[in-house]
Amino acid sequence: MHLVDTTLFFSPTSGGVKRYLLAKHAWLRANTAWEHSILVPGERAHIARGSVCELPGPRVPGTFNYRLPLGVRRWCRALELLEPDVIEAGDAFHPAWCGWRVAERRGIPLVGFFHSNLTEIVGSRLGHLSGRAVARYLAWLYARFDAVLAPSRIVCERLRELGVAHARYQPLGVDTAVFSPERRSATLRAALGLPQRTRLLAYAGRFAREKNLPVLLEAFARLGSPYHLLLIGGGRSGRITPNVTLLPYRRESRALAGLIASADALVHAGTRETFGLVVLEAMACARPVVAARAAALTELVDARVGQLAEPGSSSSMADAVAALYERDLEALGAEARSRVLRQHTWTRAFQILLGTYAQLAGERRMALPPHPAIELGSP
Repeated sequence: MHLVDTTLFFSPTSGGVKRYLLAKHAWLRANTAWEHSILVPGERAHIARGSVCELPGPRVPGTFNYRLPLGVRRWCRALELLEPDVIEAGDAFHPAWCGWRVAERRGIPLVGFFHSNLTEIVGSRLGHLSGRAVARYLAWLYARFDAVLAPSRIVCERLRELGVAHARYQPLGVDTAVFSPERRSATLRAALGLPQRTRLLAYAGRFAREKNLPVLLEAFARLGSPYHLLLIGGGRSGRITPNVTLLPYRRESRALAGLIASADALVHAGTRETFGLVVLEAMACARPVVAARAAALTELVDARVGQLAEPGSSSSMADAVAALYERDLEALGAEARSRVLRQHTWTRAFQILLGTYAQLAGERRMALPPHPAIELGSP
């Protein structure tokens, strides 16, 4: 079987979607006989079955280095050349439509993965009516898919409310060998020029509007010394306020894991997360988490592994951070890692995913032949 993943959400500095795809690629190669190709935007054209394939396109301004190849026909041709047996589309843009066209022609299963909550993101930026229009579009698009996967139960339920009756819960996972407490270093504070007594908390991810970074900045302004926020994901490094330090995005997972594991905890103020993979990665590093009580983060974070703050409230976030230090950080972190090992390894996640693929392949649609199978004529 040959699985092809295709999405626009893949760039040198992108986050959770890219880590999911690369983790799947490595796991399938190590544990199964499946072939796996990934078709994404890039700087140059590169199509080779069984690898990360690229189609060139310009960078999209104001995004996390994402590119947008504009040639729909070219994207369809690339998918056809890869000869997939299953296609998974990781966005609701033209890769999804190209995936549908190729799946129809080949008579193969088409799966969607709802990585980004477009209805809420668009609604918050452009207004309620725009959000409702996106919701109708998603229902219309996903009616053409055999299954639509959602990484949290709450997002799965919201998709069903939109009319996507075939939405399925598909948990994500984490590489617990890479994201591990063994990555912890006692030298991080010194490297940042901070006293050892500093209460150091980290945020890692895109600096996008929906991540609510101003809430974190204001919370740490309220907290003051000895609390310090390490923001991992910008394009530069430096001290931006007395108790906030900026570091560039870490492409290499071990480097990111080292930073997260060496902080006291992770903080996350996002309110539109479909999953929150970085939260799971912090928990795998045996670090507690302070997060907004919103969206899918509530499925990962509770009082046994951290603290929840009211959405959009810097004062509540500051209170939650302070309350965390009144508790046993190491005990919270140990429970967090134990939960990941029980429920959120990549092996568990991908075994569930393969079961979905196998079921859909068993119910595969009938291919439409490119030419009539029988030509009628005079005897």
